[in-house]
Amino acid sequence: MVVTRRERAQVHIKSGDEIAIMREAGRIVAKTHAAMRELVRPGVSTAELDRVAEQVIRDHGAIPAFLNYPKQDAPDYPASINASINHELVHGIPSAKRILREGDIISLDVGAIYQGYVGDAAFTMGVGEIPKAVQRLLDVTERALYVGIEASVPPNETKDVALTVMRFVQSQGYSVAREYTGHGVGRNMHEEPQVPNWWPRGSRQRGWVSYKLQPGMTYAIEPMVIAGRPDLDELSDKWTVVTRDRSLCAHFEHTIAITDGKPEILTLP
Repeated sequence: MVVTRRERAQVHIKSGDEIAIMREAGRIVAKTHAAMRELVRPGVSTAELDRVAEQVIRDHGAIPAFLNYPKQDAPDYPASINASINHELVHGIPSAKRILREGDIISLDVGAIYQGYVGDAAFTMGVGEIPKAVQRLLDVTERALYVGIEASVPPNETKDVALTVMRFVQSQGYSVAREYTGHGVGRNMHEEPQVPNWWPRGSRQRGWVSYKLQPGMTYAIEPMVIAGRPDLDELSDKWTVVTRDRSLCAHFEHTIAITDGKPEILTLP
């Protein structure tokens, strides 16, 4: 989700029954992740990953949340997953021409709609053997996800989650994507609250909205971490986002529910 600066909007607090349905949507996403992990290897196309993901989602009675997703001034998204390779940060479009090679890294983002509710999660993995320095980027990004989850407790605000993720990533020598953000999840894939991975200083905070966390909130935390500078570009397909300096990047995401205690991760097997 792209960061937008606007007035405070209403956050839908989910009931226990709604969260139970979201838990099942998340379980379907996790099963889809597992199927794709088994398939990732040199020589496989991202179109094949997309085909398998859609099959798993539909076999479990759900609908791909990304397929035909609308975007202003762009064609509807044409696939069931985002498959972003190497310097592609998010929204990479699967293609039979995109063949995985030894040493690549690939970020796979999946959403499923089950009984009207969405589950959304992502991970990055290596294709075959990858250098230790690249594996460290993946490890730090995954740890940033859990750092953000650990900070998702009342009476914290979304600002606190953003600052926690940002400070951790920067302490490890990496940049965090600023324009793209976590987001509320529920009946829609993108709801309030926005959950950034970065928070501006001083006067640049004007227009940024921080929400107090409360039980029943459900949102996706998704650190997008870059080995180089945080500057990004969008390709001519109007979807794929890449690092401007072509540095490697990684992306991990879970959908969670806020409770009176520790947050619950909804996108688990």
